[in-house]
Amino acid sequence: MGSPPAIFFSGARFSVLGVRPCKNLNPQAGARATEPAKTIKFMSASSTTVTSSANCWSCSAATGGAHFCPACGKIQPLQRGADYFIFFGVPQKLTVDLGILEERFHSLSWKLHPDHFARASENERQLSLDLSSQLNDAYRTLRDPVARVEYLLSLAGMRKEGQKKQQAPPELLEEVFELNESLDELREARASGGNAAQMPGLRAKLESAQRKFESSLADVDQELARVSADWDAALDSSADEAARKKLMERMNEVLNRRSYIRNLVNSVRQELVTGDQ
Repeated sequence: MGSPPAIFFSGARFSVLGVRPCKNLNPQAGARATEPAKTIKFMSASSTTVTSSANCWSCSAATGGAHFCPACGKIQPLQRGADYFIFFGVPQKLTVDLGILEERFHSLSWKLHPDHFARASENERQLSLDLSSQLNDAYRTLRDPVARVEYLLSLAGMRKEGQKKQQAPPELLEEVFELNESLDELREARASGGNAAQMPGLRAKLESAQRKFESSLADVDQELARVSADWDAALDSSADEAARKKLMERMNEVLNRRSYIRNLVNSVRQELVTGDQ
């Protein structure tokens, strides 16, 4: 397809996790900790295939990691260590041609669909189910630019759930403190019945805070786009492992801030919706 490479980070498009409002507004939903990165093998910027020594389970011919044996045409199992990028035959870059990705998705969906294996062996039917499931997971991840970064970091063991509480970004400490106060005031007023004159002012404070945090979220998305472009440039220039690790640490820090701010936005939004009910 002729679509130009595209990667987009619009503020509200990529909310991944919601969060229930809490009194101290310490968003932990989706919190992840950074730990020492594992050694992983990165594909080069120009590579679109993975070399594999695997042999076909049916005819023993070398498959080269293909989904189907080039000799006998039999469907093949998932290759050990094959990630979503390898599954789609694209390099581990964060700029993805969405047109090509969609084209490959539809092509593989048709080839791997279980209906094509209704009369095949039980092994082939199961392989079809396994690969179709992997295909759907890979497509959902790679078509979303934020999820794409999350996944790249997860391959290096840098995105782990529930091991460390997130901290408010220093530049937002004052705003978070003020938001906590506004939320407490609104909840107390609502619990005591409030008065008609007080509630609009409290809601206006929350709506103002929501706009500020949505603006901060958009800024973080732009920063994530910039560091993602730096990652792609590092692959193009065959940067060494130390340079790549440094970029991954930057991406991880940006994602942590994004997760915290996103949860703030969701908390305020849900509180406002609750007040309308």
